[in-house]
Amino acid sequence: MTAIEQEWLRNYALLALRLNRQVTASAGGTVLIYQGPQEWSRQAATEAPRPAGQLVEDADQLLEELPFEPSRSRYLATQVRAMRAVARQQNGEELPLPDYARECLGVEVDWVPELLFEQAHARLDAALPAGGGSLADRLNAWQAAHTLPAERIEQRLPTIVAKAVAETRARTSATIIPLPPDETVDCKLVAGTHFWGAGAYEGGLKSTIHINIDIPFNLADLLYLVAHEGHPGHIAEAVLKESHLVDRQGRLDQQVRFMLSPSFALGEGLGLHAESILFPDDQAQAWLTDNVLIGEDIQPDGSDFATVHDVKNLLWGVWGNAALLAAAGRPDSELAAYLTRWALYDEVEVAAALNSVRAPGMGVYVLGYYHGWRILRSWLDSPDRHQRVRRLLTEQLLPADLEAETA
Repeated sequence: MTAIEQEWLRNYALLALRLNRQVTASAGGTVLIYQGPQEWSRQAATEAPRPAGQLVEDADQLLEELPFEPSRSRYLATQVRAMRAVARQQNGEELPLPDYARECLGVEVDWVPELLFEQAHARLDAALPAGGGSLADRLNAWQAAHTLPAERIEQRLPTIVAKAVAETRARTSATIIPLPPDETVDCKLVAGTHFWGAGAYEGGLKSTIHINIDIPFNLADLLYLVAHEGHPGHIAEAVLKESHLVDRQGRLDQQVRFMLSPSFALGEGLGLHAESILFPDDQAQAWLTDNVLIGEDIQPDGSDFATVHDVKNLLWGVWGNAALLAAAGRPDSELAAYLTRWALYDEVEVAAALNSVRAPGMGVYVLGYYHGWRILRSWLDSPDRHQRVRRLLTEQLLPADLEAETA
């Protein structure tokens, strides 16, 4: 690495760290996963806070002086533009949410037609056990029938998650890419947080999947969650990119992971596809039935887990539409009615969704789920599906790259 490249990467990391410090101070939530040199993080933490307008100028300077080969410069430019867009928001500029999402996520964000949700509801109707009540009532009943009793969570859930981690790791290694044999993934039960589950890579081949015990745990969703957060989802991506990009190629920018960015849109898209990549057709349901559900006295009910989860993925588009409504200033009552009608949420789920779409930065991040999933759905529909997943886990790709290849 040349001295010019090293200096550029240092300034890139400092921009991300300074911006994250400002966002954290103003909104309370982080927008950065940082595992780079500690002297850079110490500098950003101890110096006088940088004004947002100066951070915009710093981003512009980085964009003018990209010293890398074209494909890498193109990737890094999208990351800097994402940071610049957030800095502009911090500086008081108000971009319309679709424009803001385009700058941050590198995707075109449109209103998702309700016709798609109607079609998804019809598929869900066929996938759930027959019963009385509304479709939402039947979905809630299906979830309740597969929920691990609260009194058994602390004793049983970490063991169940560990079993699922072992299976998803084995399948990822066998079908997509070999994983480090000494990698470890722990399960930690948490409370008082907004997420259902979250995978965190801590470095040194050690990771943790955090499970929110405030939310009832639906065992039918076990592989859907563990594959998303673990393998071949977020943890696998962090571990493999550290090995392939940082250790082998010296790409220190991979240790500076800005979360409102094109790479995270693809990461969340991969997470939503992760279960079906490893367990096509009804394989997830068969594994869960044999290895988890029967042992927890949950009997087969004729439902179709794979369809339920595919519908769940598509209904992230409801969240995206709700974020657009929130950005347009529509009242909570309208957003709640929309989420109840199309996402089939109960009052507790609606309240959690409203907190997310109205939280600073989360409107953009939420859009990344549906549009990342949408882009990958077309791109992964290919005979070399597993090779493409391997690329997602080891290369710095952009949504525009995949859309161009699909076209």
